Amino acid sequence: MVLASVATPASAQEKSALRDGFTLPPGSARILLFRPKVRVGAQSTGGMFEPNADWTDQAKRNIVTALATAQARLGHGIVVAEEPVGPAAATLASYRALFATVADAVITFQFFPGNRLPTKKRKGAAFDWTLGEGVRDIPGADGADYILFLDTQDAFGSTGRKVAQIFAAGLGVGITSGVHSGYAGLVDARTGDLVWLNADRQMGGDVREADGAAKRVTQLLEDFPGSTPAPAAIPASAGTAAR
Repeated sequence: MVLASVATPASAQEKSALRDGFTLPPGSARILLFRPKVRVGAQSTGGMFEPNADWTDQAKRNIVTALATAQARLGHGIVVAEEPVGPAAATLASYRALFATVADAVITFQFFPGNRLPTKKRKGAAFDWTLGEGVRDIPGADGADYILFLDTQDAFGSTGRKVAQIFAAGLGVGITSGVHSGYAGLVDARTGDLVWLNADRQMGGDVREADGAAKRVTQLLEDFPGSTPAPAAIPASAGTAAR
C-alpha cells in the first residue's frame, strides 16, 4: 500500500461532521462496538507501508485498554461485540473495509474544501454518506441502534524516508514522513447511513505507548454525540508545583 506522500495543508481540513438533523441525546441509544482495526508499521523511503507485527500487537492492547476507559464517557449503552468467526467474520471484515473506504472518501472529497465533489461544493453541502442497508447483516446489528467503527493506521517514517524528506525540502518539494490516520464513525444499524464521523490523516499519540494510545482514543471520540468530554490532562509541571 502506498501511503499519502505529498504534504497537504492540515489547516485546510475539516475533521468531523454530523448528518443533517441528526441528534443523539445522552442515554438514548444502544451502540454496538467492535474491536478497533489497528495497523502499525513503517513508511519506506518510497512511501510504502511496511507492517510491523510486534508494534501492531502492542498498539492493539493499548488501544483496547484506553477504549475500555473511554466507553464510560460515551453516554450511551455500549455493547462490546465478540469477534465473530466463519462467514460472520468475513461479513464484518468487508464492512470494516467499506467503512475505511468511505471515511477516506469523506476526508478527500468533503473535508478538504478544495477537493470537494460537485455535489459537495456549495456552502453547507449536506454530509450524506452511507454504507448501505446491508449493515443489518453485520453480526449483532439487529439488536443495536448504531454501530461504532474505529480504524487507525500508523506508518512511522523510516530513516530513509526522513532523509528523503530533507532532500526534497531542499528542492522545494514537500513530502511527509510518517502517516498517522484515524477514523471513528457512527453508522445507523438499520439504514447504514453514516451519522457522525471524526477523521484525520495526521492524528496524535504514539499508539505503541499506553499514554499515546489514550491520546489517540480521546481524539477519535472527540465530540461523540451525547458524550461527556474527556477530562483535560494536567501538565506535569502543575502537579509538581502543587506539592
